[in-house]
Amino acid sequence: MSPFATLRIALRALLRNKMRSFLTMLGIIIGVGAVIAMVAIGEGAKAQVEASFAAMGTNLLIVLPGASSGGGASGGFGSQPTLTWDDLKAIQNECPAVRVASPALRSNAQIVSEEQNWSTGITGTTPEYFDVRSWPMAKGVSITAADNDGGAKVVVLGQTVVGKLWGPNADPIGQTVRIKNIPFEVIGVAASKGQSPTGQDYDDVAFIPVNTYLAKIQGGLKKYLSGTIFVGANSAGDVGRAELEVQALLRERHHLQPGDDDDFSVRNLAEIAGAQQAGTQTLTTLLASVAAVSLLVGGIGIMNIMLVSVTERTREIGTRMAVGAKPRQILAQFLVEALVLSVFGGLVGVALGMLASQRLAAQFGWPTLIRPDVTIIAVVFSAIVGVGFGLYPARKASRLDPIQALRFE
Repeated sequence: MSPFATLRIALRALLRNKMRSFLTMLGIIIGVGAVIAMVAIGEGAKAQVEASFAAMGTNLLIVLPGASSGGGASGGFGSQPTLTWDDLKAIQNECPAVRVASPALRSNAQIVSEEQNWSTGITGTTPEYFDVRSWPMAKGVSITAADNDGGAKVVVLGQTVVGKLWGPNADPIGQTVRIKNIPFEVIGVAASKGQSPTGQDYDDVAFIPVNTYLAKIQGGLKKYLSGTIFVGANSAGDVGRAELEVQALLRERHHLQPGDDDDFSVRNLAEIAGAQQAGTQTLTTLLASVAAVSLLVGGIGIMNIMLVSVTERTREIGTRMAVGAKPRQILAQFLVEALVLSVFGGLVGVALGMLASQRLAAQFGWPTLIRPDVTIIAVVFSAIVGVGFGLYPARKASRLDPIQALRFE
């Protein structure tokens, strides 16, 4: 008997009991659907972490000043000024793995246009900051070295600030805003960066030259840099080396002895991103493994229903054997029935899993990434489960005695 004839007989047998066939497939459908949905959401979460850290900048290190301590309480890194402007110059000039470094001094202030006002973060920095952060301009130009050297009263605005002051599609280039009652000319609008992994809006910011910041917005601490230093390594492979070079340089400049704690902190965003991705991957694997268990449950359901089917169709099997059907043909028929149930259930599960992941993503604002390899593996695994659990009922059917089968009531 040809494979097509075997398939036709198997389909006819399954369609005689449509509801039972559907309920048999349900375990496979749920299992495959859950695997696809969990992996898609997990991959989307991974991509979101990557995008969030990519928005911070490429090959990036952040150097924070030391921690204050008083009355037995520590203020945490950044609360005590320990970094100096000479430290910044040394990092730029004495660390071979460092491509560029820039200060970032930040405070909150009200920024006022002709008709609106908005409280935002004012960052005093240098042109190198936008290079370190990989932050291009959407409109206008960035801060230049001449702006910084001359203490120019110019400002680059983030997209959120532009939207609050003029509307989301406005072009504010050339407009004047006031920061602490000091007029600044808008020369650029930074491209949208979105949110940080902690939910901070990167676009709710205004940038001015660091010398202007020190003179007009917030006085400095003489030789101390009252902010952080953003460091860009030469390449992704040099980030670790740049981190070690900066640590060694600052310890030497701050006269720290072996065994002394650092009075600064160097944050490597690549390591933080890797840790978050590893955590997300572990959770995704756990959820997918739990979902895969339901595939095995579905396989048990297939075996149970196939055993019932063999019992119900004992006389049919005896009749087929009596007219010349061989045991291997009976075995093939029941294996094909199990395979059809599992594969069709797997395909339906894939469709439902994709739909469920998209609905969840839309509801919670997560991205989803459907992995074709996982989809193929899920369907193949469901087929293996179907054949594996259908083998015993099929073997049982193929070993029936035709005479006893014809006598079966």
